[in-house]
Amino acid sequence: MEKIVQDLADRLMKNQQIIVTAESCTGGWIAQELTSIAGSSAWFDRGFVTYSNQSKQEMLGVSEATLQKYGAVSEQVVKEMAEGALLHSCAQFSVVTSGIAGPGGGSAEKPVGTVWFAWGCDGGETKTQMCCFDGDRESVRKQAVSFALEGILQNFFA
Repeated sequence: MEKIVQDLADRLMKNQQIIVTAESCTGGWIAQELTSIAGSSAWFDRGFVTYSNQSKQEMLGVSEATLQKYGAVSEQVVKEMAEGALLHSCAQFSVVTSGIAGPGGGSAEKPVGTVWFAWGCDGGETKTQMCCFDGDRESVRKQAVSFALEGILQNFFA
């Protein structure tokens, strides 16, 4: 993961761009990985840990209607989270997760391991993707962090 973070840091620094995170199931782990590099304050603005629906609404402006209709673990919610993170920061890029890390909380439609991702770009299209990871809680979260970081590179820096 260190190489991915360094690649992202180099690209952001080169272009004088900034990134923000908005995390639910990963609980700030993406922000922790990003800030593990000395000097990250030059390209990392802030991290929102919005675990509850209320925090998603208050901090990121996610619509209550969207949460009620689709649930927190949905494409619609992560898209609103990504756009809200950009709106409430000075960043040009956002990376977002919302999922069910387990061991409980899953359903037939959204089993444990389901994680929705969004990658936002100020003035550009917000990209989304869903993955279903195997393993225990720690493994699901770790895979989600790695996938989220790889995704920002692939979607906007490839």
